[in-house]
Amino acid sequence: MQMGVVHGALAYVMWGLFPLFFKQLQHVGSAEVVLHRMVWSLVFVLGVLAVLHRWAWLAEVRRRPALLGLFALSATLLAGNWLLYIWAVNHGHVLDASLGYFILPLVNVGLGCVFLHERPRRMQWAAFGLAAAGVLWLALLAGHMPWIALGLALSFAVYGLMRKLAPLGALEGMSLETLLLAPVALAVLCWGTWQGHFPTHDAHTWGLFALCGPVTAVPLLLFAASARRVALSTLGILQYLSPSILLGLGVLLYGEPFAGPRVAGFVLIWLALALYSAEGLWQATRQP
Repeated sequence: MQMGVVHGALAYVMWGLFPLFFKQLQHVGSAEVVLHRMVWSLVFVLGVLAVLHRWAWLAEVRRRPALLGLFALSATLLAGNWLLYIWAVNHGHVLDASLGYFILPLVNVGLGCVFLHERPRRMQWAAFGLAAAGVLWLALLAGHMPWIALGLALSFAVYGLMRKLAPLGALEGMSLETLLLAPVALAVLCWGTWQGHFPTHDAHTWGLFALCGPVTAVPLLLFAASARRVALSTLGILQYLSPSILLGLGVLLYGEPFAGPRVAGFVLIWLALALYSAEGLWQATRQP
């Protein structure tokens, strides 16, 4: 359980820092960046599998063809989440991405209750109520449906649920996802380059493309390992690390507007996180 929490915290901190990396690829179209993420992630995980000699899971996939359909769906959700996130970051919507990942814990709680029969304690429900009020306030201030935030939250919440229930481990599951995504991505890249839809890139850009592999794979592996060990409600609270970092980057580094009534919504969310954390510490001190 403790290592699951550590793995989850590390994953969310790394995701929070993602804009620092993907802003460097702002001159490249979002779709092309996602395609390269798919290809280079496969290169990275294949290298990890080769070092660890972890190939036995392929036999299980051959014995259970239904796994291909399950992981094809999770891979599609992941690719859609990547595309929306990179587009948001590179088009001045870092705070919208932050809102999406503030909403995500609420979606995780709902999925945990419906599909996994998890039952948060009374103070935890109070914390989730505060967070929901903060998210609703932010949505009302925007004056329209926050489609970027909702898309990011829903796609990754369902992905997290699928990975929690999946029979393959963290590394094996991601390897299968990238094995399903990368051939399609490589074919599209080759076709797009041949048709002139993708421009020629310099060595620096190609180096950033190659780094997409470990940058993408490491936090996903940490997340998948955490999702199999801890409750979805706990993952939901850890998730606040990522949007809090995104918020700081969006306001302090990228100059996105954040003032007035909008601050109140984030204050409610932070109070919810403090309440949930305090309740968890109190429960831990009561255990023998």
